[in-house]
Amino acid sequence: MGEKDMPIAPLQEVLSDGGEQQGTVESNRVEEKYGHMQRRLQSRHIQFIALGGAIGTSLFLGIGSSLAKAGPLSLVLGFATSGLAVYGMMVTLGEMTTWLPVPGAIPQFCARFVDDALGFANWYFCAIVVCLDISAAALLIDYWPGSRSISPAVWITLIIALILFLNIFAVSIYGEAEFCFASIKLITIVGLLILSVVIILGGGPSGDRLGFRYWKDPGAMNALAPAEGATGRFLGFFSVLIYAAFTYAGVEMIAAAAGEAENPRRNVPKAVRRVIWRILLFYVLGSLAIGCMVASDNENLLGGKGAARSPWVIGISTAGIKVLPHIINAAILTSAASSANAFLYTGSRYLYALASEGQAPRVLLTCTKSGVPIYCVLITGSVSVLTYMTVSVAGSTVFLWFANLVTVASLLTWVSICIAFIRFRKAQQVQGLTDRNPWYKGPFQPYTAWITMIFFSVLTLFNGFQVFMTGKWNVQDFIVSYIGIPIFAFFIIFWKLVKRTKIHSLESMDLMSGRREIDAMEGKWVEPVPRNFLEKIWYWIT
Repeated sequence: MGEKDMPIAPLQEVLSDGGEQQGTVESNRVEEKYGHMQRRLQSRHIQFIALGGAIGTSLFLGIGSSLAKAGPLSLVLGFATSGLAVYGMMVTLGEMTTWLPVPGAIPQFCARFVDDALGFANWYFCAIVVCLDISAAALLIDYWPGSRSISPAVWITLIIALILFLNIFAVSIYGEAEFCFASIKLITIVGLLILSVVIILGGGPSGDRLGFRYWKDPGAMNALAPAEGATGRFLGFFSVLIYAAFTYAGVEMIAAAAGEAENPRRNVPKAVRRVIWRILLFYVLGSLAIGCMVASDNENLLGGKGAARSPWVIGISTAGIKVLPHIINAAILTSAASSANAFLYTGSRYLYALASEGQAPRVLLTCTKSGVPIYCVLITGSVSVLTYMTVSVAGSTVFLWFANLVTVASLLTWVSICIAFIRFRKAQQVQGLTDRNPWYKGPFQPYTAWITMIFFSVLTLFNGFQVFMTGKWNVQDFIVSYIGIPIFAFFIIFWKLVKRTKIHSLESMDLMSGRREIDAMEGKWVEPVPRNFLEKIWYWIT
């Protein structure tokens, strides 16, 4: 019998038994030499990492520019539409992650289920986001007059040192830090939502009942200049879709934490299912509140420093409350530091995943006694030195460069996740493994993955559409908007040429290696039993 005629059952046995045993021996040898990562992230850590990933700095700050361009109705519809697509990506990622909760996750899925080169290309996204968040933090600090006499390089250095410390010390420290950061984000956004309802209903010091006043004047949907009419209103709505995608970047980071999570097949699906509620609560309701509090033609939306351009601050100040801008700026600063911390963690785990797949030097597998991949953290953190460009170039300009790179990189990462899932599902069918994932299966698959992939592909191609509008052409803007696509393509082509990789066939695709550890631990984690009503609420949250 030829190799092509081999039946599926023996192939499964090779993948799940012989191949796994050989992989276990190899894994033991690697652990003896390099150490290993540890499962120390508890349920509350995973839930709040997911929460922190779902609440970005842009929700507090840059969302005002989208309101000014598109109007309040377009803002709500844009965030709801992109949010639905992001949820589709998350259920796609969640199914693969519960099947194979390994460190790094996304690069491993892309490498195993598609091509090693695609896995290699997904690392730089996290490193670039670290730069974005550090530059955002430096801009926020500049809001306070007393800080402007100090070079931005000082603040950048302090933030880099902080996030390196939190990531190198131990994964449990990272988990606690992110728990605290996410808690501040949660308290801030919930507080702002409650306050906005009070202001909209006329409960502020001014006593002015706003309702939907600004939806009538200046209007619910703005035309994106220089376009006019229905075309202009559609383009305004489309610009919100792209900005919302940038804002949602990072929501997928719970997959990177799955390799160090306790009981991942319970905690990861739990976090994934709640993504849709977080999107609805924080982004859809948040954009609705902003559109009711602030007129889209308010001149402060496109000017000011730090919290001064936040629509939350503008709306609260207009209502007669004058003490909050400094508090909100501090909260946004914490959010930026939190995001930088989280993406340094995620990027280091992506790099670890590449090393474990043989796509990066094995020395990168070296872990400290507490389970931290030390060299992966340092290499990913070293990319953050690019943030020092804000010292010689206007900080807002550098921030815009990073923002465009992050938007394209996150969209391409989400497209890669969907492609990996589509092939993963097909390989499951070919290898007879469709009934081996009882923990979580996403709704309407694989159609959800296909629709989501097409949606994000369209946003990627038209990310810089504004530069092609009449009178808007600018070579620098064009390069900034689209440079991310050739960068991503370069990583793929470079790796294919160096390693001569090929797309894996469905029959030989490795769906099983790495499952033995987690399969052996199934049923050994203790499920918490609430003793009172408050604990029931806490366990539901976490």
